[in-house]
Amino acid sequence: MKKILTPVIMSMCVISAIAQNIQLHYDLGHSLYDDLSGRPNVTTTVEMFKPDRWGNTFFFTDIDYFTDGAAGAYWEVAREINLGKTSPWALHVEYNGGATTIEHTGIGNRFQHAFLGGVAWNWASKDYTKTLSLKGMYKYYFKGTNRGAFNGFQLTAVWGDTFAKGLCTFSGFIDVWYDKDVRGKLITLAEPQLWFNLNTIKGMENVNLSVGTEVEISNNFVFNDVGRNDKFYAIPTLAAKWTF
Repeated sequence: MKKILTPVIMSMCVISAIAQNIQLHYDLGHSLYDDLSGRPNVTTTVEMFKPDRWGNTFFFTDIDYFTDGAAGAYWEVAREINLGKTSPWALHVEYNGGATTIEHTGIGNRFQHAFLGGVAWNWASKDYTKTLSLKGMYKYYFKGTNRGAFNGFQLTAVWGDTFAKGLCTFSGFIDVWYDKDVRGKLITLAEPQLWFNLNTIKGMENVNLSVGTEVEISNNFVFNDVGRNDKFYAIPTLAAKWTF
């Protein structure tokens, strides 16, 4: 539920159609895995992507919910500065952070503040229906409540592919980053999404609703009921998205 917006610098008319959206995801992890019974049921995501003459700004916020209220929040904000008008390269800076308190299981976890900086390589097909962004970044974790500051790195790929005359969009990202406290020292997180865009159907042109799914594929990432994040998971959602 993050980073799914196309990061490539496009013409303003293309960007305006996909610059902002809100998503609703019903998470099936608590039903599929016994050790994720305390996982939140629902997540909302708000995203914005805005280009300008210097580059682009992107942010998203995830808020997780149980049936009796919010369980936590997470957000990322990133800025890219183009290295030339026609160059695919850009400087990239980013902040990650958030917190969650899951009273149902007694697990509480605060996302340690992280600052990232590096370079991005962005590509798009001539009609902008296919996009790809690759990023290599230095990652610095500020001192957290349970562990000290440390240095690391993160590699990210973000993609988008719209096909079937605009009816379908396959998008997503994959992150791999260093964390000194997990098994193998690496965390992997990928979130591919498949959307069916209802505004491409005759008679529904003004309905900017998409329905589909996301699968959170991770290793060493999910904090489970027994207090560890040292396993592989593939967690699907049922999802809807409104694009402004």
